[in-house]
Amino acid sequence: MNNSHYCLFSNNLFDMSHTIAAPLLQNATYPWEALPHIADFIRKIGASLDPSLYTNMGDDVYISKDAKIAPSAHIEGPCIICNAAEIRHCAFIRGSVIVGAGAVVGNSTELKNCILFDSVQVPHYNYVGDSILGYKAHLGAGAVTSNVKSDKSHVHVKGEDFDVDTGRKKVGAMIGDGVEIGCGAVLCPGTVIGRSSTVYPLVRVRGVIPEGHIVKSTGLIVPRR
Repeated sequence: MNNSHYCLFSNNLFDMSHTIAAPLLQNATYPWEALPHIADFIRKIGASLDPSLYTNMGDDVYISKDAKIAPSAHIEGPCIICNAAEIRHCAFIRGSVIVGAGAVVGNSTELKNCILFDSVQVPHYNYVGDSILGYKAHLGAGAVTSNVKSDKSHVHVKGEDFDVDTGRKKVGAMIGDGVEIGCGAVLCPGTVIGRSSTVYPLVRVRGVIPEGHIVKSTGLIVPRR
């Protein structure tokens, strides 16, 4: 099995010790298999969260008591916001969202049907839909995950010698632990980026980027030295 296919698997993209969603993802061979189950998972574990640590805001919204939430933020359930997370001015959380411990959701960032691991940063004008961002992943200002193909057909995850049909019309990006995405980058539907890789600003990315690589421009991918 080549290195690019190796990084498709959930356990190779993510350190499961850094998310409350570990039980969900550990049952998913490929991470996108967890996407249709995020809402039910939140509803299932929400009622079991310690009420001394989490406030039930109603409508399946559970917010850690030490999270920092801007008054202008809009949060729809089902949603869990973990300890020490920060939800900044005018953030828009559309439901089926898990925000990990210490994560930052910034000014005018929109989240929908996604999992942010602990310490993820999406701090400025980002769109994250139908996506999973691993531990300490970071999106630069204006970087977005595109989650729907123009012809509305199933999203495929493609590499040099494989083509995996996700079976879903909406799949954004699966971003491994420690990935850095530059400002204004666009991640096309079905993009997978392996751990500790970097995407330069203003680059359009599609397909699978193996761990430990740098995407310098569209189609120019080199190993990290």
